[in-house]
Amino acid sequence: MLKPISVCFVTLAFFASCQTSFAQANEAATRQAYKLAPNAELQYSIKAKQSGLPLSGSASVKWHVADQKYSIVTETHAMLVGKILDASSHGSIDDYGLAPDKFVEKRFRKPATTTSFERDSKTLRFSASTETYVLKGGEQDRTSASWQLIAIARAAGDAFKAGSEWKMLVAGRRDADPWTFKVLGPENIKTPMGDMVAIHVSKAPPADSKDQQLDLWLAPSLEWYPVRLKFSDADGDFVDQVLESVKK
Repeated sequence: MLKPISVCFVTLAFFASCQTSFAQANEAATRQAYKLAPNAELQYSIKAKQSGLPLSGSASVKWHVADQKYSIVTETHAMLVGKILDASSHGSIDDYGLAPDKFVEKRFRKPATTTSFERDSKTLRFSASTETYVLKGGEQDRTSASWQLIAIARAAGDAFKAGSEWKMLVAGRRDADPWTFKVLGPENIKTPMGDMVAIHVSKAPPADSKDQQLDLWLAPSLEWYPVRLKFSDADGDFVDQVLESVKK
C-alpha cells in the first residue's frame, strides 16, 4: 500500500507525532519580530518516491492577508489518482504573528479533521483526539507554521543566518509538538522560473524519532517564498517540491 504523499509546505501535516510531555509541548513562545509576505498564489511540481515507487504531481498554495486576518488554502494532486489533499488555515494577526483559529485537513479517502484554537477559553482542541493544550501565544498549525517562519525571516535581517534556530509549537491533526527550524545557509536552486539564491532551513527530527525531516529553501529575492521543499523519511522515501510560478 502506498504511503500518503507528505507535502509539508502545503500542509505541514504528514509528520508523524513525536512523543513529548505536555509541559515540554506547551511552553510559552518567545515573541519574534515579523513581517508578513505579500498575498500570492504559488504553484509547485512534485516528484516523490513512496513505498519505493516513483510518483509525480502538483500543489497550489493560496496565501492571503487583509484587515488583520489571514487565510491559507492548499490543494495537492497526484498523477492517476487526482486530488489527494485539501488543507486550510484561517485566523488573525496578533503580537506573535499568525494566530490560527482553525486548521482543517482532508486526506484522500479519509474524513476531514479540524484543529481548533479557541481563543476565548485559551484552549487548543482536536476533532481527531481528546488532547487539549493551553494557548499561551505563538502556537501554529502545520499549514501556518511555514508562513510564520517566512514572516520571521523577512523581519530578522542578518539574525536569520547560518546556525540560528527558530522555535514554535506546531499543532497537527491529533496533538502539538515543539518544532525547531535551523538555518543552514544560502544555496543556488534551479527552478522553472530560473536559478535563485535561497536560504536553506531544516527541521530535523530528534535523534530517537522516526519523524520526517523537512528542508525548505526560502528566496529573499522572491519575498522569501519557498522555492523548494523536501521531505525525507528514514527508509529513503521522499517528496521533492519545486516552485513553478507565483501569481501576486
